[in-house]
Amino acid sequence: MIIQAIVNALASAFDMLWEVLWPLALGFILSAIVQTLVSRNAVARTLGSDSPRSLGFATLLGAASSSCSYAAVAIARSLFLKGASFPAAMVFEFASTNLVFELGLILLILLGWPFLGAEFAGGVLMILILALLFRWTLRPQLVDEAQQHAARGLRGRMEGHAAMDMAITEGPFLRRLFSARAFTAISHNFWMDVTSVWTDIGLGLLIAGALAVWVPASFWQAFFLTGHPVLSEIWGPLIGPVISLLSFVCSVGNVPLAAVLWNGGISFGGVIAFIFADLIIIPILNIYRKYYGRRVALYLLGVSYAAMALAGLLIGLLFKLLGIVPAHRAVIALQTAPTLNYTSVLNGIFLLVMALLGWRFLRTGGLEMLRMMDGTSVSSAADAAPHHHEHH
Repeated sequence: MIIQAIVNALASAFDMLWEVLWPLALGFILSAIVQTLVSRNAVARTLGSDSPRSLGFATLLGAASSSCSYAAVAIARSLFLKGASFPAAMVFEFASTNLVFELGLILLILLGWPFLGAEFAGGVLMILILALLFRWTLRPQLVDEAQQHAARGLRGRMEGHAAMDMAITEGPFLRRLFSARAFTAISHNFWMDVTSVWTDIGLGLLIAGALAVWVPASFWQAFFLTGHPVLSEIWGPLIGPVISLLSFVCSVGNVPLAAVLWNGGISFGGVIAFIFADLIIIPILNIYRKYYGRRVALYLLGVSYAAMALAGLLIGLLFKLLGIVPAHRAVIALQTAPTLNYTSVLNGIFLLVMALLGWRFLRTGGLEMLRMMDGTSVSSAADAAPHHHEHH
């Protein structure tokens, strides 16, 4: 019985992976293209204040960036040190994990278009709330403390990834996009993004598969107060971020978990708040402590939780008022095995594209750069990036 339970959990995890494989690949490819064509130094220059214009640019540029939570946190600190304002760097960070293309595609595939719409509308709302909270509560002394700690260079995950700026900025757009250098840079950005999130995606799928098979529906229904409609609408956005915080799963890896929670009875707003909360999991809070100090880490936890819970609650109520909250809670990926359909065809195509990018990655010093990405020398990683691309 134990072996059968494990097999069932692994089968459920694989079913979800098969459903989201091509959207993940497509999203990471588009993100790699953007990173290849847009310089982070140019991004930092546009985020030098906390004005609405600067925060708007931070949102747009973050949405076009990588979805890896650890990389987003490291890049935000890099932008902060290069001259971006602290609120703009944080907004960039939140947009780069909550408004990215691959997250939207996975939500669409696993949960449907209402969740896709709520994620993006709620993500913008959450950033607006966060910007207001920064304006009302962020003191100059706290920013100075963050600046002093950030300059010490204490390390977190994905530090080398944040230091590498492989953007190609010389020449016309199309010539840059279709050049051999761009092909190399896209392959490097793609595989560095994939390797930065595969543990989170894998962990999220395994936990989701286990919870879907092992935890009875009666537990979820009692825990999420499904018998009390009004209370459940409030409880869901409050408890969703807490579950995310304790799950240790971030980035797009928490979407399969969100599907299990929705299947179990959490409110619509609770699902959205849970997905938003990938940037307050315990490992990332510890990185905040290293980067900016304990007081700033606790401040970021407080304002982030408030923005996530409030945005989840408001977007859930709005979608319910509009009558577009799905009534049917069954998640297809939790109930059906892979079959020969458009998903399988697209997965086959994108596996070939991934193999092509992997071939280019290995042929152009990718493994060496991968070791530097999370290695001991950030500066050496940053210095190595232009060298590799110029050479190849």
